[in-house]
Amino acid sequence: MEKPQNLRSQEMLSGIAGAYPRALFKAVGLGREDLRKPVIAIANSWNEMLPGHFHFRALAKSIKEGVLAAGGAPLEFNTIAICDGIAQGPGMHWVLASREIIAASVELMVEAYQVDGLVCICSCDKIVPGMLMAAARLNIPTIFLTGGPMAKGSYRGQPIILSDVKEAMGKVKAGRMTMEELTEVEESACPGAGACGFMGTANTMCCFVEGVGLSLPGCATMGATDARRPELARATGARAVELVRAGIRTREILTGAALENGIRLALSVGGSTNTVLHTLALARDLGLPLGLNDWDRLSQQTPLLAKFKPASPLTVTDLDEAGGVTAVYSVLAPLLHLEALTVTGRTVGENIAGAGVLRQDVIHPLEAPLAPEGGVAVLYGSLAPQGAIVKQSAVSPAMLHHTGPAVICESEEAVRQRLMSGEVRAGDVLVIRYEGPRGGPGMRELSIPAAMLVGMGLGDSVAMVTDGRYSGATRGPCIGHVTPEAFMGGPLALVQEGDLIEIDIPGRRLDVLVAAEELEARRRDWLPPARMALKGFLAHYAEHVSSASLGAIL
Repeated sequence: MEKPQNLRSQEMLSGIAGAYPRALFKAVGLGREDLRKPVIAIANSWNEMLPGHFHFRALAKSIKEGVLAAGGAPLEFNTIAICDGIAQGPGMHWVLASREIIAASVELMVEAYQVDGLVCICSCDKIVPGMLMAAARLNIPTIFLTGGPMAKGSYRGQPIILSDVKEAMGKVKAGRMTMEELTEVEESACPGAGACGFMGTANTMCCFVEGVGLSLPGCATMGATDARRPELARATGARAVELVRAGIRTREILTGAALENGIRLALSVGGSTNTVLHTLALARDLGLPLGLNDWDRLSQQTPLLAKFKPASPLTVTDLDEAGGVTAVYSVLAPLLHLEALTVTGRTVGENIAGAGVLRQDVIHPLEAPLAPEGGVAVLYGSLAPQGAIVKQSAVSPAMLHHTGPAVICESEEAVRQRLMSGEVRAGDVLVIRYEGPRGGPGMRELSIPAAMLVGMGLGDSVAMVTDGRYSGATRGPCIGHVTPEAFMGGPLALVQEGDLIEIDIPGRRLDVLVAAEELEARRRDWLPPARMALKGFLAHYAEHVSSASLGAIL
């Protein structure tokens, strides 16, 4: 069997030695001629436990049709995928850790089978970054198909999405909504498959993928059930084959310039703070320098052009109607690396030529932005010597500067209990500690307590500070990723009930107003608390995971 040129799969499939794998591939339906074509792996993250990925079986079929039409041989495999919204409370310990498994599983499958190209199908919080990390390691021709946002629901004539459910929970506790109304909200908020419609981690990362040039234009914001999506999937499959033939590898696209473009995009639309974690991890796999200071530098240079639920009434569907990522880039163009290559084979500048904003109420002009800075701010100070993160675009002006007494909660469960018991008062600063990557373990997201705070009417008067993280859908003065984390002896571990904590977001400061000598005396008496009993992968993760300031990587 003569070896076709420039296909790495043929190192395994051609000649006498290739008879063995050829025979096995014939058992799954591949013919002799199929095995001479570019072999395209389709990494699918479909399962029945994740609404954002529930429609991926059909999309994978369309991708295969595109691969076949372009002369390739598609081979599909699956990886795990967890829904952050469902895996709340105890389940959240395992969610961030799953990113490492997703990255490793895609890497292992693609390298073991020596395929020529890769299509990644993903939408949700840890799956998109996990697949990005794998693509960076593999450095073969790769394209992404993200699955699109969920359609809006309707509650009493008003559009609603999942983030409204969390805030409704707080309203019930505050007596501002009945249980019957909450049930009505719950049953209306999620009308079908797709990523939750706010600008949380899922949609931010999908926009980031398109922004760095790894998915076709329009992919990130096109609705999950949009009639155009199957054709987009076919085009994605065909383009995977074309990328192999053109020899365009991932690291030719995922350059430092592309990362800066993607980060500016996330900052300009008020994207998720979790994007910070994931881009730091991605940069490490790419061998590129990226740190918290880079995020803050870019945020100070990038105006806020749009914001979405729960920080505004708009959803990602509105962003799509406004022209999606292409429209945002048409406004951001003076700040972008327009020469960056994309999977279309064209540059960012070529892709957005002639594009414009279709809804001015959604995407604001560069000269009249919603705010002069981007959505994320990095804070430092005596409480966060190595940094902390806040979604400043979702903080009310009244809380950009705040000083209040610490209310100590040693876990997510503790803060929920204090909220439900009515112990939290206006002006307080809720300190939730031992929720970092090691201490949690797993750096749990505190999205439900944060949303409950808003629903209870305390979102403009109570701050939250944690070494855990928040959903990208969080609003209010919620400061996360505090490093060093409390379990590793960070200053957060030394704060006592009633200590004054000062938050200065414009000044990029987070301080506990306690003398250094007093903190040092407390440190001498401090011991790390007992942690939950660990076994299996989570035990390995807790022992080896890095600080959040480095991306919480293994």
